[in-house]
Formats: sequence, C-alpha cells, structure tokens
Amino acid sequence: MSSSTAVPGSSPIAETAPLSLCALEPHVPADRLVAEMVPPPRFDSVRFDTYVPDPNQPSQTEAVKVLADFAAGLGGAHASGAGKRKWFGGKKAAAPAGPRGVYLDGGYGVGKTHLLASLWHATPAAPSLKAFGTFVELTNLVGALGFQQTVRTLSGHRLLCIDEFELDDPGDTVLVSSLLSRLVEAGVALAATSNTLPGKLGEGRFASADFLREIQGLSSHFRPLRIDGEDYRHRGLPEAPPPYSEEQVTRAAYATEGASLDDFPALLDHLARVHPSRYGALTDGIRAVCLTEVQPVPDQSTALRLVVLADRLYDREVPVLASGMPFDRLFSEDMLNGGYRKKYFRAISRLTALARDAKGLVAQ
Repeated sequence: MSSSTAVPGSSPIAETAPLSLCALEPHVPADRLVAEMVPPPRFDSVRFDTYVPDPNQPSQTEAVKVLADFAAGLGGAHASGAGKRKWFGGKKAAAPAGPRGVYLDGGYGVGKTHLLASLWHATPAAPSLKAFGTFVELTNLVGALGFQQTVRTLSGHRLLCIDEFELDDPGDTVLVSSLLSRLVEAGVALAATSNTLPGKLGEGRFASADFLREIQGLSSHFRPLRIDGEDYRHRGLPEAPPPYSEEQVTRAAYATEGASLDDFPALLDHLARVHPSRYGALTDGIRAVCLTEVQPVPDQSTALRLVVLADRLYDREVPVLASGMPFDRLFSEDMLNGGYRKKYFRAISRLTALARDAKGLVAQ
C-alpha cells in the first residue's frame, strides 16, 4: 500500500514504506529445514560447464573432471532402495567400496561452492535424495530434529554436500563427525568444502590435513582435491563503493519494492532474539536490505550472528545498501586475528559483493 512519506531532510515522496527485519520473527518447522537443504538460489543454475577454470591454474580444470566422474559414479547408490535403511530389523545393504567422499581443499573464493553445487546438480538422483547445506545449517538441523532423527532422515540420501566445513568449535566438529560416520555406514556419499583466508596460504589455513585429522575414522572415505587460484570476487572487479549517506539509503529503501530498512545496531540486537536457523526465513521476500548507522560489531557472539546473516543474504543475492562505516571495518583487529577469522573474512567479502550489487538502487 502506497502513501506519501516524508524522508528526513527531503521533500515528501510517494512510495511504499519499506519492511523492517526487526519486526519479523519467523518460525520455521523442522520439515522446512530438511526441504531447504538444496543449493541456495545464487547457485540454482550453476553447472560444471558454467565453471570457468583459470587457465593458469590446472588444478581447477582437473577438479571439474574429478567431480564430474564422482557424480556419474553415484548413479547406483541406493538404487535398489537400500537408502531407506531397515532401521527396525533386517540386513543393511553394504556401502559401496572405495572413497565415498571428496574434500575440496583450496584458496578463498576460488569457486568451491560453485563446484560443490554443480556436483549436487550433476548427481543422478531426485532432489529429495540429495542434501546441500553449510556446516552451520547441518548443526542447526541436528538441533531441530535430534541426532537420531537426523541420521534417519539423511541416511536414505545418495549425497550430502557440506559447504564451509568448520573446525573452530570442537563440540560441533565431534557432532558432525559422528553424524557423517553414521551416514557413511548407510552408504551416503559425502562432499565438503572449507574457506581459506585471503593472503594466508599456509598460515591458519584449513587444509586437507586438518580436515582428515579431525574427522579421524572418516578420513579413508575422503579424497582430498586441491583447487588453487585467486579469489574470483577480486578478479577485475571494482572496489566496494563507500557507504552512502543516511538520506540516500532511506530514499532508496522507500523507492525499492520489497526493500527493508533498519538501523544496524537495532538489527544486531534483533538477531540475538532469532535463532540463526531462521535467518534464511527472515529474508524471505526481501529484495534489498538497507541499513543505517553501520558500525563495528561490539562482541564475538554478535559478530558470529552477523556472519550467518551475511551468508544467507549472499546465498539469496540480496543487495545491501548501507550508511555509516564500510564493511571492512565491521570486525576488530582482535577478531580478524582470532580463531573465527575465516568466517569474518568471508563475511566481509560477501557483504562487499552485495554492496556492489546495491549501487543501482541509489539515484544518480
């Protein structure tokens, strides 16, 4: 419904009042969490043939071939219905021999998620028999369903793809390692990626040795696949635009259908009241996020919640227009040098990309 609205410091404009993320408290049933374990909208149309390998990085071309062959080899998994395990009696079908997983070990922003989503799309199985989610989404699923129900739910799948596998929380690592062990026993194929700090190769990088050591008994089921290259988000792209004025952001929010408008500190407070598993639903129907008074996050718990929101916005390709401080000043030096630094660099990179996408929202 449109109304004549006065934007502070300007003449009235006849536009639709923007939404407020702070006014939304979505409730997400557990079955939706399972149904939404598919590649995010940003990766709906990616395929192996849409991945453009860097000619100077032969490992990228090799990765496409290895993953395409891996996907083709999954066509027989659970083909006889063995995926619907006989939990209440009867003999389980044996899991196929040989490596049943791949681990994409590579630099930050080299297109690992593109390749992981391409693997999901290329695997010859119905979407209901393939699952794709981040490490955080997988732990949220266990929290919503319980461990045993999650095992039962996913054991009939041919493939489970885990993007951005994380080792910074020992409890979550043990939880997911135990879950994957059960799924491997059920014959589910696995694929995983993780992120690397930009400019930090060999220093604090989550490499294949770390991954295989942490999952211990599962290591024989994974083939490490190294992917070298630069962060594609920084290849020939312009620098992130500087923050806009509060008036520009407000006007853009009123002029953009489906936009939200929130004070950044108030949004951070609201995120503390919404479980991170619901952040995706929080952005349902949002076509642009407009934020005023962006400032450094005050503490690590707040920062980690913001990382999850940034991931969900990036997945859905929602542009972010902001006033205040630039996104590369969101996190303190202590945070960027601490144990969660991979997450913070990822959030900065993704928010920067979404800020570039938002340039067109501002009237020139």
